[in-house]
Amino acid sequence: MTQPAGAMISTSDISSRLAHFLTTADGSLLFCSIEFMATFVVFYAIYSLIGKKRRTLMMIYVATFSLFFAYKANGALMLLLPTTVLISWALTNKMKKSEDGKRRAWLILIIILDLLPLLYYKYTNFFIEIVNEAVRSNFSPLSIALPIGISFYTFQAISYSVDVYRKKFCEEVSLLEYLFYITFFPLLLAGPITRADTLIPQLKQEQKIDKGSIYLGLWLIIQGLLKKGLIADYIAQFNNWIFEDPASYSGFENAVGAVGYTLQIYCDFSGYSDISIGIAALLGFKLKENFNFPYRSLNLTEFWHRWHISLSTWFRDYVYIPLGGNRKGKARTYLNNFITMLVAGLWHGASWMFIIWGALHGVGLVAHKFLKTWLDRIPNTLIVRSASWLLTFAYVTVAWVFFRASSLDNACEVLSRIGHDFHWNYFIPFIQARPEFSIFIAVGLGGQLINEKAYNWMADKFIHSPWIIKLLIFIIAVQLVINFSQGNVQPFIYSQF
Repeated sequence: MTQPAGAMISTSDISSRLAHFLTTADGSLLFCSIEFMATFVVFYAIYSLIGKKRRTLMMIYVATFSLFFAYKANGALMLLLPTTVLISWALTNKMKKSEDGKRRAWLILIIILDLLPLLYYKYTNFFIEIVNEAVRSNFSPLSIALPIGISFYTFQAISYSVDVYRKKFCEEVSLLEYLFYITFFPLLLAGPITRADTLIPQLKQEQKIDKGSIYLGLWLIIQGLLKKGLIADYIAQFNNWIFEDPASYSGFENAVGAVGYTLQIYCDFSGYSDISIGIAALLGFKLKENFNFPYRSLNLTEFWHRWHISLSTWFRDYVYIPLGGNRKGKARTYLNNFITMLVAGLWHGASWMFIIWGALHGVGLVAHKFLKTWLDRIPNTLIVRSASWLLTFAYVTVAWVFFRASSLDNACEVLSRIGHDFHWNYFIPFIQARPEFSIFIAVGLGGQLINEKAYNWMADKFIHSPWIIKLLIFIIAVQLVINFSQGNVQPFIYSQF
């Protein structure tokens, strides 16, 4: 039971493609590289001259840049993106004008056509593997390159059509507006998945980009650079050693690697989301937050209200609720929760390991909902909250082991080493041997303790600080990323999904 890198394509294929399209000559990741920043400065200077008041010219300019961005990421496969735009927009308009009896048939057709490229590129080889195991055949896997970001723009297209069908989104949308919405380059690689009612109404507004939006965007970009380019990339090196050969390390080191990956995937993806939302803010567009300190959650239900919010709400609205949600009794509610998490696991990649990860979260959510009446009777004391947090964090960390591991045997080896060879006397020697890694782990996890009021205070202080202070903070952040960057910088994890 093996797990390919992100999908059923070889590790070398996806690594070379990501390296070629998403990194610069010195190995720096695109969004975290000096080259991208310089390119964006030129783009932004022209964008500022155009302004949001000249809506048509602005949308053409941004959409053109977005398609170029998609080409750099996917080569000729970027043609799938405008093809999706044309088909989805045209058929959704056809559905909108159809009689009520035919609207459902149109919606089913749209969803099928939107999903076909995703199913082919992401799951064909997984299906071949299942067939091979079921009938003991030896069909060779196809040489398929997974288009980067296909899951995210496909989900945006589906959400638009479904919302139009449900009459939750009733605005008239031109082809150019829809092209802008689906191809918007800050969202293209790894989301966050943005609904039409968030972005398209802002396209129709003629307003200037205010300083507050620009400074908030800069704050988020700095925050994202530090999370992704500093913390996630640095601790990824040790985490990779552990998961490549867990048997060669002690139980304590395996536990640190598991906790390290738990922090890495958060800093990696929330860092990308910060940069993405920050770039959109610089352009005058306000996107919804995608992470809300998920590792301070006291149960799995709360965790999924805080983690990857755009994806969790997408599955809630377009999978869980259509399955029946909580409207058909407790047993059906539990089943719907479990199925939704299985689908969420499979969405992350064509691998049994992702399905196991989804199943673990499905079981955890069902258990919490089943026990909720009893749990609510327990006094809300500090000890109870601490125990709830520790149990939730430990469960999420164990689930991440299966998400990251290359195989079931690999995941079990990591957990076995932790269970049978964990000794606290490794603690001080480990810190002495790896002080920078330990500091980044402590800072990353400690950042989860910042309450919302304190975070908003820091953001407000930055926004209202003199420009020279903003510049110094930005320079320091970039310098830290450069100083601690390594030759094997990790690609954005979620760009593979």
